Order: sequence, then structure tokens, then C-alpha cells
Amino acid sequence: MAYYAQAIGGHTSLMMSGDSIDDLIDSPATETTLRNRLILVKQTRKFARDELSLPVGDAFTDYVELEQPWVVVNLVAVPEFSLSPHQWCYPVLGCQAYRGYFQLEDARREQKQFDQSGYDTLIGGVTAYSTLGWFDDPLHSSFIALPEERMLALMFHELAHRVVYIGGDTAFNESFATAVELEGLALWVSRHGNPEWFERAKERLQQREQTLALVKHTTSRLDELYRQAGQRPDTELRAEKTEVLDQLLAEYDRLSEQWQQPGPFGTQPESLNNANLALFRQYNQYVDGFRQLLRDHDYDFPAFYDAVATLGALPEPERQQQLTALVERFEEHL
Repeated sequence: MAYYAQAIGGHTSLMMSGDSIDDLIDSPATETTLRNRLILVKQTRKFARDELSLPVGDAFTDYVELEQPWVVVNLVAVPEFSLSPHQWCYPVLGCQAYRGYFQLEDARREQKQFDQSGYDTLIGGVTAYSTLGWFDDPLHSSFIALPEERMLALMFHELAHRVVYIGGDTAFNESFATAVELEGLALWVSRHGNPEWFERAKERLQQREQTLALVKHTTSRLDELYRQAGQRPDTELRAEKTEVLDQLLAEYDRLSEQWQQPGPFGTQPESLNNANLALFRQYNQYVDGFRQLLRDHDYDFPAFYDAVATLGALPEPERQQQLTALVERFEEHL
């Protein structure tokens, strides 16, 4: 009950703190940079509705100034010898592989309990979240602080959660939203030019693909190692796990030295664990499968959404099997 109280209280406070974007644009007191960003937000909402067929509703019509660069923090917890994250389950929403908190101290208290039980954990700041259309999600200053193309892409991502949401399948939900984010931004760039946006977006996509290749190799090794849990001493498993993760960190650092922007794990992370890998996979595992499905429907977004809904209605094993096949088809045409 304490968790639900902080979630409801935090979101209610956020909604009540908002000012109308239209009023802020019209106000002479609004700083020029903020006004220009809010005008871009209005253009993005129209583009999302008209070109991506996303159910915009009244989302992102209010603006909230935050005191920190995140709106919530998410906790991810994964057993020491597993890559399957702990699931938190809720009425209506089903189960999720992370838990969001409006107060960092609350997340750290729960993190401490998992740490004491031997879990790998991660707390990360979240720039935005979706209420799946139940409420009119506001825009806030953590959006505005992003580069323009990242702000647009994140809006597409959060609006995509209003289209299809499968309770208990975080990888499906986040991979779908990430695919809409990527393809939506590509379409925006093709319609509006923005060559600098294109180059930055292209680099981030390359970073994602390079990191995904590293993570796939690492998780394959860890899966094999973790299958030996209970058959070998924990001390041996722990030592091999550390070696595998240290190698991933070194390879990621070598890659990131060539990048002009922070990569998926940030700039020079101090360490990586099961929680980092699990969270990355949740957002990226099936992205290319959804992109292939959009290709199969000739980039007709409404038809694509219908196909995604049909896919989401399948039993989970069949759903995963079809998504994996779509990913393989996408990779064949790279």
C-alpha cells in the first residue's frame, strides 16, 4: 500500500503542477529557448497523430518544471546467477521487470533488501513514463533538456505504449515502443531534413547495434554459466561471472571511445551486472523484429499496429518464437 500511495501521490502532484503549453507559448515571460521547444512539441504531437497514427489525445499539452533531471527512478533486480529479472505485479498492468519510484530514497530502501538477498541491482533515472492513456501525461523539463531529436523520439516511444501494451511482457512492450521511436524519428527526418539530427540518430543506432552484439555474446556465455548453478561451487561461478562481465566492460569501453555521444550504458561505466544486461535486453531484444514487421506492412502504421496487437494476443512462447523469427529476417537484410 505504501508503494501505491507514493505512485499515486507522485503522479497526481506532477499533473497538478503543470501549466498549459499553449499559455506558455503565448506568454511574453516564457524564455525563448523554452518557447521554441514547446512549439516543437506541438509540431511533434501533430506529426505523431497524422503520420504515425499514434493516439495522442491530450498527452504532452501541459508542462512541468522539475527539480531534478528525471521524473522517476526505476529499480531493476536480477538474481545473482540468472538473467531473468524479478517481476513486480500490479492490478490491470500485470507484471513488469522494473519498479518506478518518485523518490530516490524509496528506491534505495528496496534496492538494499534485494542487495542483502544477493541480487544484482540497478537504479536508473527515467526521463519519461507512460500511463497508457489512463491520464493525460504531461511534458516536463527532463524532456526539454534532451537534444531535440531525442525529445521527439521519446515522445513517440511513450505514445506507442498507448497503442499496445501486454501485461507481464516488458520485453515486448519496450521493444515495440523503441521500434516506433526509431522508425518515427527516421520518418520525421525524411520529411523535415534536419541533417544534424540524422547523423546523431544514425550514430546512436550504430551504438545500439554494436552494444547489442556485445550483449548477445555476453548473455550467451552467462546463460551457459548460470545453467551450472547448483552443480558447481558458487565461488567458481562468481569468479567466471566477474571475468565475463569485466570483458564486456572492457570491450564496451573500447567501442565508446570512438563515439561522440554517450552509449546505451553511459560513458565509462564503473561496472556492469545482470541488471544492466536485463534492462538493456528489455528495451532492445525484439526491436528489429518489430521493425521487420513494419517493413512487411509497407510502413503502413495502422496496419502495423493491428499486426502487433494480433501478435500480442498469442501465448507468450509463440509470441517470442515469431518475434525471434522476425529479428532473424531483419538481420538477414542488413
